[in-house]
Amino acid sequence: MLPLGLDKKKPDNRILATAIGLSRDPEIEKPVILVTKDINMRVKSDALGLEAEDYETNKVNIDELYVGLTNLKVDSKLIDKLYSEKEINLEQDFYPNEFILLEDNLGSSQSALCRYDDKSGVVKPLIFQKPECWGIKPRNKEQQCAFDLLLNDEIKLITLVGKAGTGKTLLALAAGLEKVVEEKSFKRLLVTRPIVPMGNDLGYLPGDKDEKLRPWMQPIFDNMEFLVGGQRDEDASDIIQDLQDMNLIEMEALTYIRGRSIPQQFIIVDEAQNLTPHEIKTIITRVGEDTKIILTGDPYQIDHPYLDSNSNGLTYLVERFKEEKIAGHITLHKGERSTLAELAASVL
Repeated sequence: MLPLGLDKKKPDNRILATAIGLSRDPEIEKPVILVTKDINMRVKSDALGLEAEDYETNKVNIDELYVGLTNLKVDSKLIDKLYSEKEINLEQDFYPNEFILLEDNLGSSQSALCRYDDKSGVVKPLIFQKPECWGIKPRNKEQQCAFDLLLNDEIKLITLVGKAGTGKTLLALAAGLEKVVEEKSFKRLLVTRPIVPMGNDLGYLPGDKDEKLRPWMQPIFDNMEFLVGGQRDEDASDIIQDLQDMNLIEMEALTYIRGRSIPQQFIIVDEAQNLTPHEIKTIITRVGEDTKIILTGDPYQIDHPYLDSNSNGLTYLVERFKEEKIAGHITLHKGERSTLAELAASVL
């Protein structure tokens, strides 16, 4: 059934051979289609004249992904009413915890950023009134929305989506430190990310678990050192180590999270676009009582061989939870890392 050069001992090629055999069986009247997420299998199938399709279940159209923020043109008197009465009824359907930017319909600079409160059915100003959080000031309206979600203890699941440099991880870590170290609203800040290499794998790494984990978690340490270093005069790495010794901060690979129950913690899952919908479900079901979980990522920067911007677990989660009252989402658009980073994210 297979041409020369394709090893019949390999499982993928045996599946191809079976599918080709079925397609040539005169007793089978219906078309035979090979469904696989492996693009190499689909290329082989096409070369062999066998119809192949991607696995479409759980896919989300990335171009229609819920962004979490709606712009509305309204009368300026309505904006004044929001500021004076702290809430207004727009008589319009919104998703729970959806943000609304009210702008003057006559073109003046008057505007207001608010969030829909599903419990009362009204629109309220953002709860984030502090000038900064752990030394970080929001630089745009999407970052203000992110802080509003991150610092609201009633919202238990948050998704932050955006390209590189928009501040997703930094904002989540700043809010986590604020809630755990300063306010003591949670027992521990747990930071984790999937172990998926970009490019060639480094292979075996020497040392104990923490030493093996360090290269994968280095972006988290970089952000943490930036935050902690700006708050205190001591060496940032020493402060982070002290917080870890006090069991206030834990950094863990997602590999070890299965089977755990995690109550009263502030969880950050970074690079969540490299997770499958099944893995996302596994993580969310680990969450215990009084735990808040934040998932960040960029659907256009995926290193997983069988995922893309439409089929990854992060975009799937955004769409499935957009109507839930305990969840919130915001898509960050403007890069704030540097001018060069913003240009690279947009052009390349």
